Amino acid sequence: MILGVLGVGHLAASMLAGFQRSGLGPESILLSPRGKAAALCARHGFRLAAGNRDLVERADIVILAVRPAQAPQVVQDLPWREGQLLISVCAGVPLSRLGVAPARVVRAMPFTAAEIGASPTAYFPDVEEARAVLGRLGPSIALASERDFEVATVSAAVYGWAQDLIRGTAEWSNAQGLDPTIARRLTAMTFVAAGKLIAEKLDPMDQLLEELVTPGGITERGLQVLSARGVPAAWNEACAAVLDKLTRQAPG
Repeated sequence: MILGVLGVGHLAASMLAGFQRSGLGPESILLSPRGKAAALCARHGFRLAAGNRDLVERADIVILAVRPAQAPQVVQDLPWREGQLLISVCAGVPLSRLGVAPARVVRAMPFTAAEIGASPTAYFPDVEEARAVLGRLGPSIALASERDFEVATVSAAVYGWAQDLIRGTAEWSNAQGLDPTIARRLTAMTFVAAGKLIAEKLDPMDQLLEELVTPGGITERGLQVLSARGVPAAWNEACAAVLDKLTRQAPG
């Protein structure tokens, strides 16, 4: 199998690191000749295509990782063929705008944590080859519809917000005198622990939180402050704004 990557920016570089980590050999990876491609080929031994047409002619599976506004034009008039698969990681670009028949198309939304094999990657539709490729980057999560995929893509924004919360909490802890390395690691692992517990336990999330929040305790006190400042409502508003951008506005 030859895996081609059209558009080699930051996300694609993270995915490539994840593919290598999973054991996919550099001889199986073909990059389009722009962005970080030449440097990554020199460093890791990936193969460099002469151009987009050459890449599509040689690859069995193509990952499209260009800027969303460019995606429909980039895939036009290329030699797509029967049995080939395009996996688009371009947020906000619907399947209907990716004209690559007779090849099949899957939309996916990996995170940069793909580089360490920790990206929960939502995708649609559930195509076996896509599941196998995306599973190299972390847990792959098949969705039932393209609308579900758009809602799930909001998590890609939340991923960045979570990093901002981790950064801010670590910096606050450091300002209070905690060693910066310890503050960073402890805060990051706190988010990991919270997510892992919710992901792996089947109890209702409200129940898990209720068991955690001791009346008069520190968790309750912090939640009271956040609620009074309107943080839960603002968070929901931010999620809704991202979904609106994904579904109503032009990609970009």
